[in-house]
Amino acid sequence: MNQFFYPLLGLLPRSLRMRLLMFLLAAIVLAGAVQGALAYRGALDEADALFDYHMQQTALALRSGLPVDAQGLGPGLDPEDENHEFIVQVWTNEGLRIFESAVGAALPQIAVLGFTDVQARGGTYRVFSMQTRSQVIQVAQNMAARRDMARSLALRTLAPLAIMAPLLVLAVWWGVSRSLAPVERVRRQLAQRQGDDLSPVSDAQLPDEVQPLVSELNLLFERVQRAFDAQEHFVADAAHELRSPLAALRLQLQGLQRAGDDAARAVAIERLSAGIDRATRLVEQLLTLARQEASTSTTEPVDLRAVAQLALADVAPAAQARSMDVGLLDSDSDSDADSDAATLPVTVRGNAEALRMLARNLLDNAIKYTPPGGQVDLQVRREGDAAVLTVEDSGPGIAPEHRERVMQRFVRETSEGAPGSGLGLAIVQAIAQGHGATVQLSASPRLGGLLVTVRFG
Repeated sequence: MNQFFYPLLGLLPRSLRMRLLMFLLAAIVLAGAVQGALAYRGALDEADALFDYHMQQTALALRSGLPVDAQGLGPGLDPEDENHEFIVQVWTNEGLRIFESAVGAALPQIAVLGFTDVQARGGTYRVFSMQTRSQVIQVAQNMAARRDMARSLALRTLAPLAIMAPLLVLAVWWGVSRSLAPVERVRRQLAQRQGDDLSPVSDAQLPDEVQPLVSELNLLFERVQRAFDAQEHFVADAAHELRSPLAALRLQLQGLQRAGDDAARAVAIERLSAGIDRATRLVEQLLTLARQEASTSTTEPVDLRAVAQLALADVAPAAQARSMDVGLLDSDSDSDADSDAATLPVTVRGNAEALRMLARNLLDNAIKYTPPGGQVDLQVRREGDAAVLTVEDSGPGIAPEHRERVMQRFVRETSEGAPGSGLGLAIVQAIAQGHGATVQLSASPRLGGLLVTVRFG
């Protein structure tokens, strides 16, 4: 069926308006033809019934119209006035024809009473025969003339349909045009837009079949606008933040070029290498932030505990280099029941790689800003319907009045000499917002440093 139907669709115009009009007009024509045929056939049947009734009543009217002792033919008419389309004959019970409405009509006397069709005078006659106590009355009608009159009556019944069909076509055209007017309005809005206009398209009065399409189009505009904004922010941030590192690299290169001995050259090389590492880290974080702010990645169930373990593995070398105790807390309690619950997966919907980056940035910040030999703990738990990830350290923490400010880009409230660009928490905030989570900074009551709580759901 589809192999036959789809090629036919390819022959139709691509315009939705034209397709609707063609389908509706074809349906109107087909329905009109069927209705006309049924009406025509019904009119013919009704005309036949009406003519049969007329013949029957004519015969009944003649039951007492002739004397019972009539012995011959009645007076003939002028041949020019004779009507051979409707013939009346009266016979005696002895078989003598005593009356005929047209001289020479001579329809055969038939023994069948009631209605029957007979061949006479080169055509077919519809004959009604009725017998009284002394006579047999026959009323006959030429079927050709009868059909002509029946067709005339049937065609009169089709006249209103023929008049209404064009009006119905106009009504369909008007209705389709009015129904598609909102779609045409949306088309004009889009056609008149500038290339950078990504404002939502109005979906007022749109048909239910088209409204989801416009809604998805508006969501697409929103995602594209967010990507454009992220790109603009990235360009502005990169232009602002890379200026100082690049200037520092140039100075360090000049220092390397002016180094007079191997010792000075080694120091200059070490500084240049550290500057390159800082610039590389800054570029990586800028790209990560831009990617997360414009991210439209699909979500899937992610085990937050498994993600946290991968993030711990990522920062393990840095923690070892600073002789720090970094680990994953299973539970706040040592009971067996709590220990079993702590090993169960804590599942959230999101992007596994982005969540791993969130945990890694929190751990990396805690390791960088906590003095060597300190402690950093990561914990994943379930609180009711919400999943919670926390990172706390034994570092200096952040003053309450500065906690909201450090979530912004390129803002650092750290101990002297700690490396960083001020993008770590901004990246965490961007990833959390993309997953519908909230980030809260507070003081760690257990370790005395900073406690970062990320709550999902």
